[in-house]
Amino acid sequence: MSAPPITLIAGPTASGKSALALKLAREIGGEIVNADSMQIYAGLRVLTAGPTQEELAQAPHHLFGVVDAAEGWSVAKWLEAAMVALRDIDHRGRPAIIVGGTGLYFRALTHGLADVPAVSETQREISGLLYAAQGEHEFRDALARLDPEAAERIEVGDRQRLVRAHAVAVATGRSLTAWQTDTRPALAPGSWKGVVLDLPRAELYARCDARFSTMVEGGALEEVAAMEARGLNGALPALKAVGYRELAAHLRGETTLDQALDAARQETRRYAKRQLTWFRNQTPDWARVSATDPQS
Repeated sequence: MSAPPITLIAGPTASGKSALALKLAREIGGEIVNADSMQIYAGLRVLTAGPTQEELAQAPHHLFGVVDAAEGWSVAKWLEAAMVALRDIDHRGRPAIIVGGTGLYFRALTHGLADVPAVSETQREISGLLYAAQGEHEFRDALARLDPEAAERIEVGDRQRLVRAHAVAVATGRSLTAWQTDTRPALAPGSWKGVVLDLPRAELYARCDARFSTMVEGGALEEVAAMEARGLNGALPALKAVGYRELAAHLRGETTLDQALDAARQETRRYAKRQLTWFRNQTPDWARVSATDPQS
């Protein structure tokens, strides 16, 4: 008997993908695996729109809120954990539904991860110092001369990945993008099907604005306050969650709450736009869903 198919549900923030995944899980008796790089961290459930207790009770969920914010998970670390979860689900004979908005997670599943040579600490430090000296814009231009694809796809503000791509290109004489093309997919061809929620941009932006207000009402500000009280390194991935920086600035007295909310909504829209662009470019053959329940 063949294994139940794996469904990949991707899309930008606030598009309704989590609600769609939960609806499908209820209908087919499936289990949900997280593919969102922020929802893996504990302590920011509201800010990252993680599942509520009510939603968790409706279907088994995996890799949500399982990592302390003091840790920093890589794509490789997530892929390892996701494959363990998928094997366990398969052993139970149940369908798996992988849902999230992190494109690199889906790419790792469907294309694999490259066996990139180790880069010396010295080169990483040099690349990091260059980033600090030049600033992101100029550094990204320098990276574009070494690895134009990486310079294009890496999100704004993602210093860690920008520096890594630069260090790999300099140290190996080959771009990170070139290394990443020499991969084998983690999921066997034919074992999965993918769908992208691709809402009209105006509708998506309206949902982004409405949802961030709901997040603040639901306790996002308190989550950020608790995280700030821990005194964690600001470079940690968990503290890069959309809206975190703006709410933290308000808590420090640097902005009013209204100013923080406006800035966070704008950043949420920018993030959603980048996600839309990534999925349109990287998953052209996946099925598209252009309408969802506006309350999802």
